[in-house]
Amino acid sequence: MISRLGAQRLHNTLQHLLILTGMSLLLAVPAWLLAGSAGVLWAFCLVILTLYLGGRIPARLVLARTGAGALHRHQAPQLYRVMALLYRRAGITQPPALFYVPSPDLNAFAVGDARDGGIAVTEGLLRNLPLRELAGVLAHEVSHLRHGDTRVMSMAATMTRLTVWGTMLVQLALIAMLPSAMAGEFRMPWLELLAVGLAPLASTLLQLALSRNREFTADLEAMTLTRDPRGLADALKTLERRNGIWLTTLFGRQQLPGWLRYLQTHPPTTERVQRLMALAERQGPRPPSSRPYRPREPLVESRPERHGHRYWLGRRR
Repeated sequence: MISRLGAQRLHNTLQHLLILTGMSLLLAVPAWLLAGSAGVLWAFCLVILTLYLGGRIPARLVLARTGAGALHRHQAPQLYRVMALLYRRAGITQPPALFYVPSPDLNAFAVGDARDGGIAVTEGLLRNLPLRELAGVLAHEVSHLRHGDTRVMSMAATMTRLTVWGTMLVQLALIAMLPSAMAGEFRMPWLELLAVGLAPLASTLLQLALSRNREFTADLEAMTLTRDPRGLADALKTLERRNGIWLTTLFGRQQLPGWLRYLQTHPPTTERVQRLMALAERQGPRPPSSRPYRPREPLVESRPERHGHRYWLGRRR
């Protein structure tokens, strides 16, 4: 399993670097047409500045804007025990920070990185997943924090936005110079203009591909944290049954069209499960110390309730 795991990590890393390189080249095209090498330099300076400023925003503030409230240790002691173990295995020295979203949807997401980050879970997720599967989901989100995937995707989104804006400026400049071109004063750079026209679409598709790459990598790293790939695989199946219904309803069939995967931020669940189970078959017996804890008490001792913009403890009804 070690060799397969290492090969998969290397594949994901190379794919990650190739996608970012492609997005950088796409951003450079309209920047170069607008202002030459100086335009390319300014474009990448804007990307770096946006990434720096985004990293200065506290994760708690970002989570508060999504409607998430702090889930304290005494409210969910078992979840915090799981999180403490995952953080320790991931090498994250910051204390775990969990947040609660009062939504029936089955969802979890991470904000920030290993230095300043938090993980939010919805009420629907807490009510529908057993602790073993929930540990796999939390490990997946911890992996996002560990590798700074939120920052990476923020950088990718900035590059795509700058590519779109640069393309719009090139198009406006072309409209302004159209009379001169019709008068034959200069030759239209048709090849460059074609590249500019396709750049926004290509950058968006690469951004989605990068998101799918980071999800595959997070699955892989989550397995190394929990040492239980089947737990995450079972959680993914549950999430697919609950969250994937609207897609099949939209297209009126169980088998979705193949091209749709290129427009999704997450890889197909079946492919994710197959990768996890392939690694699980090579794992062998799980050591006793890593067996999931099956509690008798509920996962959340008391439920946070919202009043205005604050949360406080409320008994389960």
